[in-house]
Amino acid sequence: MSDYLFMLDNHLDAGQNRAVAGMQQLATAASMNVWLTGGAMRDMLRGAPIRDLDFTVERDAVKTGKALAAALGGNVVSEDPLKRWVELLLPGNITASVGNSRTEKYAKPGGKPQIGAATIHADLSRRDFTINAIGLSLNRGSRGLLVDPVNGQADLVSRELRTTNPYAFFDDPSRLFRLFRFQHVLGFTLLPRTQSQLDNALLENYQAVASRSALAREIRAAALDANTAAMLEGLDSHGLLKSLSASMTGAKLNTAGLAKFEKLAHSVLPSGYEGGWLAFLSVLTEKLNARERAEVIRAFELTPAEAASWKKVEMQAHKLETALKSTRIHRPSDVWEALHEATSDAVLLVLYGSSIRVVQDRIRAFHEKYLPLSQEITEEEVVAAGARPGTAKFEKVRRALIKTRLNARPRKIEVIEPEPVPLAAAIAGRGRR
Repeated sequence: MSDYLFMLDNHLDAGQNRAVAGMQQLATAASMNVWLTGGAMRDMLRGAPIRDLDFTVERDAVKTGKALAAALGGNVVSEDPLKRWVELLLPGNITASVGNSRTEKYAKPGGKPQIGAATIHADLSRRDFTINAIGLSLNRGSRGLLVDPVNGQADLVSRELRTTNPYAFFDDPSRLFRLFRFQHVLGFTLLPRTQSQLDNALLENYQAVASRSALAREIRAAALDANTAAMLEGLDSHGLLKSLSASMTGAKLNTAGLAKFEKLAHSVLPSGYEGGWLAFLSVLTEKLNARERAEVIRAFELTPAEAASWKKVEMQAHKLETALKSTRIHRPSDVWEALHEATSDAVLLVLYGSSIRVVQDRIRAFHEKYLPLSQEITEEEVVAAGARPGTAKFEKVRRALIKTRLNARPRKIEVIEPEPVPLAAAIAGRGRR
């Protein structure tokens, strides 16, 4: 096994491993090459969790992507027939994409490209930034071989942002938005050449032809990361937030609120805590009036399920705060009951908006103590208590065991003091020296 394959195995969770294995099987059966590319390789090489799986194949990307979704029980989220690219949502909330290796040639900024077949080296070399232009072979004959035609690894080590070619922003002006996300969220610096390309692109007003949905996607991708408030300030100072909404700029950009929200999300909630996008959106639009808020929400193109949850999230947060400040809460199990089924969005909004100390303390205690303790109750313990998995009794018994564990007083650790040495013996010992 190559070092890169070992690194990959250590960064993938079980569901992602199944997706990679399934993709390899499909490519082998079709006698075509496949590589893991883009953000997946960037995150793996910098030691971060892999969020999305980006596969590049030689041909039939749409067909192969749909076959992967069918094999794993996932769904096709979006499809681009021109670029022969498909985005998937797989079981376990795993996102993946499958695209053909290709060249893209543009006659004008952000125009419709001419697509051509390409080698993996040419495909990687036409991408946005060098840190996104790295591939890992998943093919039987070369599995584990790293492909890095523009030296993206060196830029990952030096934490620098460099475009793959002089036409990166001309070809796709939405890359301007992505630049600010990488600069602030990853904490990378702009090389002088990249800064010059940015200045020239803004001077030529390339951003005017970038879609506002592209900016919305970049903001959404950074929503719960560190330094998102700084990213939005950077976009605003360069006049780029106007692409999303003419209202959400200057004093109406809630940077102080977002900084507070970001600090709470990262200091109180455990690492890897999922959800919270709608709470972020609520804080982001806090200073806008109803009409302006509706305009921004439309730009983010919420799914029907998200739109329905968005309408309820503030009410849910109010109910949760009321439950947490109740005088009826006396035991740890009462706090657990109030919080264990609460949505991430409701919890984050309560953290952000509540000034009641006991509410804040109970949320912290839940995540720091009560939640880890409740997760110690195993299925074997519940079965031993007389409940069969899959039955209503199983859940009832599990909850009872959790409450018992939470409310049990911690055992006092007895410290055995050493017996004191008699004074006469101590004096005699010093005399023998």
